[in-house]
Amino acid sequence: MIQTNILEAALETAMSTGADYAEIFAEDTTSGYLRFIGDGVRDVLDRHSVGVGVRVFRGLQYAYISSSGLAPESVMRAAKKAAAAIASGQEDVQIRLTPSCHPDLHPALRPGSELPLSEKVKLARRAYTAARAYSSEIGQTSVDLLDYNRKILIATSDGLLTTDSQVRSRIKISAVATAGNENQVGYNGPGAMQGYEFFDAIDVEGAARDAARQAVTMLHAGYCPAGRMPVAIDNGFGGVIFHEACGHSLEAYAVSRGLSEFAGKLGQKVASDKVTAIDDGTMPGRWGSTNIDDEGTPTQKRVLIENGVLKSYMVDKLSGWRMGLPSTGSSRRQDYTFAPVSRMSNTYIAAGNDSDEAIIRSIGNGLYAKKLGGGSVNPVTGEFNFAVNEGYLIRGGEIAEPVRGASLIGKGSEVIRNIDMVGKNLRLEEGVCGASSGSIPTDVGQPMIRVSEITVGGRE
Repeated sequence: MIQTNILEAALETAMSTGADYAEIFAEDTTSGYLRFIGDGVRDVLDRHSVGVGVRVFRGLQYAYISSSGLAPESVMRAAKKAAAAIASGQEDVQIRLTPSCHPDLHPALRPGSELPLSEKVKLARRAYTAARAYSSEIGQTSVDLLDYNRKILIATSDGLLTTDSQVRSRIKISAVATAGNENQVGYNGPGAMQGYEFFDAIDVEGAARDAARQAVTMLHAGYCPAGRMPVAIDNGFGGVIFHEACGHSLEAYAVSRGLSEFAGKLGQKVASDKVTAIDDGTMPGRWGSTNIDDEGTPTQKRVLIENGVLKSYMVDKLSGWRMGLPSTGSSRRQDYTFAPVSRMSNTYIAAGNDSDEAIIRSIGNGLYAKKLGGGSVNPVTGEFNFAVNEGYLIRGGEIAEPVRGASLIGKGSEVIRNIDMVGKNLRLEEGVCGASSGSIPTDVGQPMIRVSEITVGGRE
């Protein structure tokens, strides 16, 4: 991508004004997007992003400069600007890079960037047709196909030179059910750190029908009552509650600055004995996985909370220096225009020993949150708010009528203490997480869990 002698010269330039550490991140990414709506192709977009970012540290200060293109002059220009931004003297340094290889845990057989448009259209039409055929109440369906072929290079002043290839594919299916002036939306968005072979391994039509089923079910649902109650949160995207309510507060970017409710609590009891939470960027083929992070450190499986005890954080280099901790391979960024920070990858609550049936039976009257939607959290306080996209009342220990308009409101440190049952059927689902280093692919997951008491927003 960039010749080694150019990288060495750029790193020497970046270090020449007294930096303690310098890093070059280069990227060449091809992405594709197709939208199928109204029984035809609406949009087809292809994007090619090429650029470089140079970051320098001096103590706990840093500067980051990015530049489009990978020409030697672009790399050197960024290095000179980074050096000038943190200038504190003159130093003559010599950098010698040693190529470092790593195993590829996520090989891609059929990258979307190499496939004909006709094959993508055929796949999108299959999903579209299945969703529309589910019910006469489905008035509109859209299918988005996305593929990414990302090649990165990382070179650092401590001699590291490494590269990685990251191929992802995803289909996003949205179905709208309509009756009179009422509309309800159902959604499914499976994806993977794989090429289009991923779509041969999943039931695309089944995913489309499930999106339509959600929409039709919620179209005929009444409104959820508000109040404090026990809630069963299903597996898969239900894991977004841990991702948002606790995961961001376990990223070292927040912890190292004292902006997390979990700062200074390593080794302390922070959750129910039932809760073991993990972040694992090594899971083969998962949407949030990578071989290395965006600082060149191999990704890891990290136990964040074990049987309720806080065991570790997700750590990037700079935050690790602040905290005296090594990197955990958790540094990520959207692209070369962003400086990296600690972020989640595939984050989930591990399977427990309770059956789903026992969890539902244990709730006399409460809420079954089958599918959660988007949410927001303040990592300093841990306060969160999540929409329930598909919910059902529980009456007498049985799932009853569907309800809409529900939301879950609470505080991360409280909700993980109130998880008193954890099911056996762990499942992960795909999402996109936005934070200071941009939007990145992440997986969330859990088995079904029971929260003994939580505030449910709805109608009084």
